[in-house]
Amino acid sequence: MTRGRKQELSPSASPVHFFGSEVRRAREDAGLTQAGLATLVPCDPSTVSRIEAGALAPDRRFADTCDETFPGLRGWFGRFYAGFRDWNNPFATPFRPFAQYEAAATAIYTLEHSLIPGLLQTEEYARIVLGSHPGVSEGEIEERVTARLARQAVLDREDAPMVWTVIDESVLSKCVGGLKTMHAALSHVLDLASRPNVVVQVLADVGAHVGLQGSVHIAETADAVTAAILSDFSDGRVVEDPSTVAALMMRFRWLQADALPAAASRKMIEQITEEQWNRES
Repeated sequence: MTRGRKQELSPSASPVHFFGSEVRRAREDAGLTQAGLATLVPCDPSTVSRIEAGALAPDRRFADTCDETFPGLRGWFGRFYAGFRDWNNPFATPFRPFAQYEAAATAIYTLEHSLIPGLLQTEEYARIVLGSHPGVSEGEIEERVTARLARQAVLDREDAPMVWTVIDESVLSKCVGGLKTMHAALSHVLDLASRPNVVVQVLADVGAHVGLQGSVHIAETADAVTAAILSDFSDGRVVEDPSTVAALMMRFRWLQADALPAAASRKMIEQITEEQWNRES
């Protein structure tokens, strides 16, 4: 079996890339395989591969395991992790505080009226969405795509949060990048929706609803601290006031009650994926 060509990282591109390059170097110097390191964490070998490729941000457990596994580096991984806790630096400024809540969440609630939520996006879909921002450079696009994919690591945690997502039916028909991109993007949503901790519901034939005023993402943590980000034309704002978050949650629940059940939603997504976005149909 021919092995794929090793991806060349650019350690100066971002903290995620630099951390990944150091993990790879330390692991190879120690004669340890990706599967071997994954066993020590523990995590899936693909998680090690994505971290080393700079496509996934590590968590504290991963950094601590690296320090224990590679003692010759005298705690470098933990210090770097602590020093660069702002892994979310590529995000728009209003989103940065929320990324910390999301990474530690035990439950995530998302309402989107126009786009597939960031946690459920494919790389190509994310690149097109993030590339639509005015004045953004190719380098900034790549950095933001990497950061968005790194956010998705929360879905692969051993203690992954429950994710409750409500999307307007227009999300399924809005063309982002063409047939191939949309077919792959919605197929990915279906794959994630098959997980026991991910629920996707579609607001179908509802007409006007409060969710059309803007998307909202709510993160709930184990210590009952809950925060939300309201997305708008100016990249949004983070809300931490308990009474405001509670009001947002009430609206989310109201829309969730109006949405199709999970099974019917998956059926609708599958139907639109094949009828509207399948090249062969």
